[in-house]
Amino acid sequence: MPNNTVDQEFLEYLIKSIVDHPDDVKVDRKVDEMGVLLLLKVNPQDMGQVVGRQGSTANAIRSLLRIVGIKNNARVNLKIEEPEGSTRAPRTETK
Repeated sequence: MPNNTVDQEFLEYLIKSIVDHPDDVKVDRKVDEMGVLLLLKVNPQDMGQVVGRQGSTANAIRSLLRIVGIKNNARVNLKIEEPEGSTRAPRTETK
């Protein structure tokens, strides 16, 4: 399993480019037998921009990370940590 941080650097650059508080962006990288896991933390006010409508931005970011992973022979997954006080609307169940 390659231990380069191209995926982490790419994610940091991408997220810092779309949020209002780039100094609050933090990416932790963990490697195990399942592949690479990137844990993303952003300012609570930036959650909406990172996730996007119905998760469309987050899905696009995950797709790009998969491509970066394929180029580097690694399986890359992204987990966005939900901060306290995020501006994203809570999920409501429809009946």
